[in-house]
Amino acid sequence: MRKRWIVYLAAAMLAGALGGTLLGPAPVGAVAREIVELQQSVNQLIQGQKDMQTALAQNAAVDKTLMEQSMDTVNKLTGTMMALQKTVQDMQANSGARLDTMSTQIQGISDNLQETLARMGKLNQQITDTQNAIQGIDAKLASSAPPPTAAAPGAGAPGIPGAAAAPSGLPPIPGAPSAAGVPSAAAPSADLLYSNGLRDLNGKKYDLATQEFGDYMKFYSTTDLASNAQFYLGEIFFAQQLYDQAIDAYGKVIENYPKSFKLAPAHLKRALALISLGEKTSGVNELRMVVKTYPGTDEERRAKAKLQELGLAS
Repeated sequence: MRKRWIVYLAAAMLAGALGGTLLGPAPVGAVAREIVELQQSVNQLIQGQKDMQTALAQNAAVDKTLMEQSMDTVNKLTGTMMALQKTVQDMQANSGARLDTMSTQIQGISDNLQETLARMGKLNQQITDTQNAIQGIDAKLASSAPPPTAAAPGAGAPGIPGAAAAPSGLPPIPGAPSAAGVPSAAAPSADLLYSNGLRDLNGKKYDLATQEFGDYMKFYSTTDLASNAQFYLGEIFFAQQLYDQAIDAYGKVIENYPKSFKLAPAHLKRALALISLGEKTSGVNELRMVVKTYPGTDEERRAKAKLQELGLAS
């Protein structure tokens, strides 16, 4: 029994010695190694922080550069948009005048074509008349020619032997000179006045065009192209912003030439002249009349566009 307690006591003392050894302070070498490792860890953290700060600074510089480039791009786009907006506004302001000019030029081409066709018709008629006259002369000469005899002295024209006088009663050849050999006094050529008027109108030589179309209306007010000449007088006054005179000229087309194909353009341009003169109510009423009376025409489309520009329904 006593031996057993002695064994227990020895074991307890051994265990206490071992425990004291394990729980006691660590050796000096182990502490130094832990301090070195801790310093290394701190240094690594400090270096990582520095690297992160450097990366953040670089990213901030890149972001600043990108921001500046974006601002420059936005400013350029803004300037471009403002320039485009101004261009569109200028185009809208000038579109009416350009459209009027193009319409006048197209009408001039159409009128020149009609004039050419009219001239061809006149030439064909003159050729036919000349041929008929020549045939009539040949027939009369064949039926009334005397038997051949010697020419009597003095029968020919003075200084031209054998030149006989023309037989009496023969129809005159179209275009032949008068008996005195001098053409009779006449008004200026209708074709020349009209073509010169169109040329000077398109060349903006308004004074010359006014005189030429005025002479045309003075001498040829009943021809097929008279309504065109009267309309172009209105165009000249409109281009010069003489709206009172333009309204009067367009009104003469409407009143004096009710079958002219210039009626629709005359109504449209008179409406625009009235609006330009400040008589908006009368002008708008005439625009609506154009829309109602001339559907499917260019004048109808232009009248609708003008009403829409004024913020009114057609």
